Amino acid sequence: MSTQPAAPTAAATPAMLSGLLKTAATDPKLKGLISHVGDPTLSIATIDQARPWAIGALAHHTPLLVVTATGREAEDLTAELKAMWGDQVAWFPAWETLPHERLSPAADVAGTRAKILHNLANLRIVVTAARGVCQPILETTPGRDPLTLTVGHDYDFTELTHHLVFKAYKHVDLVARRGEFATRGGIIDIFPTTGEHPIRAEFWGDELTDLRAFSVADQRAFPDLDYPTVDVYPARELLITDDVAGRAAELAVAHRENPTLQELLTKVADRIPADGMEALIPVLADLTATPMRTLPELMPAGTHVVAVHPEKIRTRIADLQATDAEFLAAGWEAAAMGAAGPVDSRDLDLSASSYRSYDSLVVGATKAGQSWWSVTPPGMGGEDALPLEFEPGPTPRGDLSQIGEMMSLLLAHTMAGGRAAFIAPAPGAIKRMAERFREQGIAAAVAQPGAEPQPGEVTLYQALSHAGLVFPKVRKLPGAEALPLVVVTETDVTGNRVGDIAGAKRRQARRRHRVDPLALKSGDYVVHETHGIGRFVRMTERTITMGEETSRREYIVLEYAPTRRGQPADQLYVPMDSLDLLSRYVGGEKPILSKMGGSDWKNTKKKARAAVREIASELVELYAKRATAPGHAFAPDSPWQQELEDNFPFVETEDQMAAIAAVKQDMEQPVPMDRVIVGDVGYGKTEVAVRAAFKAVQDGKQVAVLVPTTLLAQQHLATFAERMAGFPVTIRGLSRFTSASDAKEILSGLRDGSVDIVIGTHRLLQTGVQWKQLGLVVVDEEQRFGVEHKEHIKAMRSHVDVLTMSATPIPRTLEMSMAGIREMSTILTPPEDRHPILTYVGAQEEKQIAAAIRRELLRDGQVFFVHNKVSDIEKKARELRNLVPEARIVVAHGQMSEEVLERTVQGFWDREYDVLVCTTIVETGLDIANANTLIVENAHHMGLSQLHQLRGRVGRSRSRGYAYFLYPKGTTLTETSYDRLATIAQNNDLGAGMAVAMKDLEMRGAGNVLGAQQSGHIAGVGFDLYVRLVGEAVATYRALADGKPVDGTDQSPKEIRIDLPVDAHIPESYINAERLRLEVYRKLAASTSEMDIRLIVEEMEDRYGPIPQEASRLLAVARLRHLARQAGITDIGVQGNRIKIHPVELLDSQQVRLKRLFPGATYRAVAKAIQVSIPKAGTTVTDPKLRNVDLIQWVADFLSAMFNLDKVDVRGGHIGEEKPAAGGRSVVSFLEGDRPRR
Repeated sequence: MSTQPAAPTAAATPAMLSGLLKTAATDPKLKGLISHVGDPTLSIATIDQARPWAIGALAHHTPLLVVTATGREAEDLTAELKAMWGDQVAWFPAWETLPHERLSPAADVAGTRAKILHNLANLRIVVTAARGVCQPILETTPGRDPLTLTVGHDYDFTELTHHLVFKAYKHVDLVARRGEFATRGGIIDIFPTTGEHPIRAEFWGDELTDLRAFSVADQRAFPDLDYPTVDVYPARELLITDDVAGRAAELAVAHRENPTLQELLTKVADRIPADGMEALIPVLADLTATPMRTLPELMPAGTHVVAVHPEKIRTRIADLQATDAEFLAAGWEAAAMGAAGPVDSRDLDLSASSYRSYDSLVVGATKAGQSWWSVTPPGMGGEDALPLEFEPGPTPRGDLSQIGEMMSLLLAHTMAGGRAAFIAPAPGAIKRMAERFREQGIAAAVAQPGAEPQPGEVTLYQALSHAGLVFPKVRKLPGAEALPLVVVTETDVTGNRVGDIAGAKRRQARRRHRVDPLALKSGDYVVHETHGIGRFVRMTERTITMGEETSRREYIVLEYAPTRRGQPADQLYVPMDSLDLLSRYVGGEKPILSKMGGSDWKNTKKKARAAVREIASELVELYAKRATAPGHAFAPDSPWQQELEDNFPFVETEDQMAAIAAVKQDMEQPVPMDRVIVGDVGYGKTEVAVRAAFKAVQDGKQVAVLVPTTLLAQQHLATFAERMAGFPVTIRGLSRFTSASDAKEILSGLRDGSVDIVIGTHRLLQTGVQWKQLGLVVVDEEQRFGVEHKEHIKAMRSHVDVLTMSATPIPRTLEMSMAGIREMSTILTPPEDRHPILTYVGAQEEKQIAAAIRRELLRDGQVFFVHNKVSDIEKKARELRNLVPEARIVVAHGQMSEEVLERTVQGFWDREYDVLVCTTIVETGLDIANANTLIVENAHHMGLSQLHQLRGRVGRSRSRGYAYFLYPKGTTLTETSYDRLATIAQNNDLGAGMAVAMKDLEMRGAGNVLGAQQSGHIAGVGFDLYVRLVGEAVATYRALADGKPVDGTDQSPKEIRIDLPVDAHIPESYINAERLRLEVYRKLAASTSEMDIRLIVEEMEDRYGPIPQEASRLLAVARLRHLARQAGITDIGVQGNRIKIHPVELLDSQQVRLKRLFPGATYRAVAKAIQVSIPKAGTTVTDPKLRNVDLIQWVADFLSAMFNLDKVDVRGGHIGEEKPAAGGRSVVSFLEGDRPRR
């Protein structure tokens, strides 16, 4: 699926560097290389910087398959080649699993592979890693070609859903990841495996009318992203056709004695895609019809395969073969709570899908008529290598004197009429360099895509390249001297690693509510505001009969404690319009069910309320202090700030942008900021801190960054220094490793203001640290600080801006921010291309540990091995050395001397070691992007947030992370340990931090966090209600503090019952998933204004299509509830032929008005009720009674007339002038449906 919306010019824009490549390719050496096109073999010796240019030039003459040793090299090379060739370059990803593992490759990997194989004929360059090239692929397979959806064409709706299921898409009720689809009425939501966003396809009958992209977070369509066509590629490598299912059924019978295999095959025979079925491709597919081939054999004839560093590729492939064989041999139970190990294949021949050796690849490619070329560094290609001798461009790498030299060289070069190019991916860097060149008197021009470099100036290109090079003899321009072409890249000048953000689109952050369906399972505990804790039974529909009228409504059934002993449980039917009175119970282990209408619930609530007051008053004191303390209002963003943000080498996620915006807004207020940022580990919280700190320094303030451990201090120091390089900011670190003399110097720097940012451990909190102008304190990994440290910070907090960051917030923090005392931003969206971590929980096996470590070494990765006993940690390391002799293993724990520990971790960080055997010291925020496997021994002894923090240490880069939580064989787990491990195994989605924190709160109760007296109350009333009570108490105290009148009445939401003969519900044909219906009901119940309803309508139409009649009546009922709330009425119902409205206290004048306007109405002062006859549709006796929307409108008019409220049109908003109706009785015309829908 193309990512740009189809603009007519999209196809025509050339790639950014195509003009530069054209000029470079005129160099005689590259021309010489091209003369060899068609040679069956060729070895080229050249420096790395010349590689992309040589490959780019070759692609003009032949299709290429470029092979690198590792996935990372392949991605980088792809990005550089895309800058030259645009969409004609593709990166062919390898499975992130091994061919015989019982795990399936991710849907997006399968989709991208299918897309590339489908389009091979139209691509000039395909790049892949050793892994992708040596794994055999089915030559053809049914369903690999895309299903193309085009606006304006007709499709059979059911056939389409069947086709998606065949393409291995999962049918869900809410689309969240690639390879899922959902259907509702005339809408199909699909997340194509190759798409950036999910797509909403709207049908009118059979015609496809609309294809729009929508956001996963809030399920709303993007306003500007419409597509004319969308290609849907499969979500698996092998799709289940009749043949495949039949073959699986035969095999399942043959392998009855192997339960794992049989289970897998039976699923496939029933056409259910099963995890790990890819391992069986050789026996499920018909290899006689479509043999398995490697990628070089599938490329168009005459393709040149270019192997970059062939020796590295050769060893890589040999390692892969060995590890795959090891996995097959280990046959271990990878018990992700029961998932089995690799497919046991004693009697199945699966060798067809095993990795092929390097030599057999060369033979296969040559047989298929391809040329096999290789690129080696100079001096390694042997005698007959073709030398391409180029000089790299100037590389000052941040050294100021050398940058000056480079400038004078370029000045002389351009003055002589030479051509030069500067390449950087970020617009900020391009702008800055253009200014720098002009300051030096060098002519500079920013190029349009595809422009060729002009003589006498430096041409600036916005693209990604690491390949600065001098082309000595490019074709000269007529009448000019022959001068070299000089290419310089941003990396060469600054020495910073730049990411590929040239092509990335940044979406502006929008503050939108997330979709959070209230998913209730039967047996869940819920809290009802007036009746207490009950158990959810089911959702149900009832038909209500009133006289001869019937209407259908939906209810939630709750079970309460029986009123009498030995009786069955009482049941309460809660109508959907009072859903706002329900919340899920989060508190102790198993709460006691309340009795309906009993006094014990009232007492529990009363006690909780009293207890809450104490907490509230403490919190409010702090709040009052802060509100009165004069903070510093920071100035708006400076141009430098903009530049710093442009240099961020990744694309910010929507949440990250929202968090950054919120922090800046808080800083610009005079009241001191107190904000918590909760984001899962590795979701870019540090970047928020970097930007906030930079903003503070721009205003001449100092910044303190507090971290729990020395290691983190070092890492943050590196990150901050790297991000702020090139700006005049002084950053220092203060921790246990700072020598006494340095520390003294830093402290005096803090006093006299020469140090802008200091990053340190709690040494910063010691007495004797004085600041000239402290403006911002950043606390990272808040959950690690003890109480007394927090007191210190709190003391600062009343007049300094504080920004706290945490992955799994301590329940107390969670609670305070929910009660609205601290502002909270959550970063829930994972960065692009992060995979969820594969988590295994199971008994410990030697072989399994060895295989896991080897698999990580193959990816050039590193391993954390957590062993929590210092006494025998060395012994453990020795055992591991015997298991995996080739790994470089090192030990780290907290009892080592400072320097040794520091050196060890620094060495691990610099990739000098492969395995770090350590105590839980890692959970405190070691950020090592290259460590992607975590093995934890005795995981059953650890707490939940600890497990989550540990797991968050891996999978932080683009590679898939693996976490193994092991317990000794034969141990019986306690129920809590089992629960914890199960929670961790289930919440392995990205961003599970919040879920884990809530679960922690559920399992421990909030007792040890909030002090003993509160925990009882939380268990008594449930967390949500408790937080609301705190919120109310705080509001009361705030009002006192601000000198406003205090509202002493009970603020809890009132139940408003409206029982009128109205057929109002959400039909299943409109929204079929129960939790999504509940979500809409809940939003309507919680709405308080016309604006809320409008937003809900907009969202419903966007997500589910036009609103049906019954649901629009539901909106009318909601509007009537708003009116009733204003009038203070809680009950509107029908008794016999009359409508009863209760409670009402009428003044004498109002009683007169009632008699005058509604002669038949009666008012009973004792019962506080008005009764009025149900109006008829006309004036004669035989006319039917009003019902549905007309009746609601009549009641609404009655309320506005009686209680002097604004008139409301229950079909939508307020009304201006009145239209007399047919019988003159009611205010609005009764022609239901005379308004056009949508």
